[in-house]
Amino acid sequence: MWNNVRQLNFAANALHALLALVLLAAGAYWLIQRPNFALREIRIDGDTEHINSPTVRATVVGRLKGNFFTVDLDAARQSFEQMPWVRHASVRRVWPNALAVTLEEFKPLGTWGSDQLVSVDGELFTANQGELDEELPAFDGPDGSAKEVVARYRDFEKWFAPLGATPDEVTLSQRYAWTVKLSNGTQVELGRERNQDTLFDRCKRLTAAWSAVTQRWGKDIEYADLRYPNGFAIRAAGMRFITEPDKGKK
Repeated sequence: MWNNVRQLNFAANALHALLALVLLAAGAYWLIQRPNFALREIRIDGDTEHINSPTVRATVVGRLKGNFFTVDLDAARQSFEQMPWVRHASVRRVWPNALAVTLEEFKPLGTWGSDQLVSVDGELFTANQGELDEELPAFDGPDGSAKEVVARYRDFEKWFAPLGATPDEVTLSQRYAWTVKLSNGTQVELGRERNQDTLFDRCKRLTAAWSAVTQRWGKDIEYADLRYPNGFAIRAAGMRFITEPDKGKK
């Protein structure tokens, strides 16, 4: 090899290239460690109705590691998504020392159980309910049933509209029986679904007879049991009234 000029030149060139790469890597490492690239700003836009600077500082800032070049954007995104109210976050770098964050908040539809909220998309999340601008309907149900309960809530809104009332509470029991508390104070027992029309037919039976019921018993109907096959029972002013012979509840 030592007598082969061509091989010696090749080896020398390779060493020079390697040295250049080492120097370049060292220079790049030195450059990215400069204080100029330390993260100094987080720009937040999007849905920020329930997001404020103290929350960002307490939840996210301490978890961000690295500088403009080395910060893990996916880890940063996950940190932002752990903040209360945040459904989704996207994070990108802004030269030379900032992060731009776009947030999407959950849109609350109602409360769920004792300590959670449910979104308009049927997603459960945890946030400070004291930050709500208005009183929301109350929902509850077995694990994994949030989307079903939200969907039925929208059905009940339509089906009970002829009564001039809206659902204040919608509960699906562990036996998958439905109970609705209306804004007029009436609690409605709907029972379990036997087929796709069960709940609609029962609601329609009540709304069709509502005018006659309130004319006879007054508007203060505390309870309506729709689980009868051909009628329903009501309770008003301490009295109980069944519109059809009792053939057993479903």
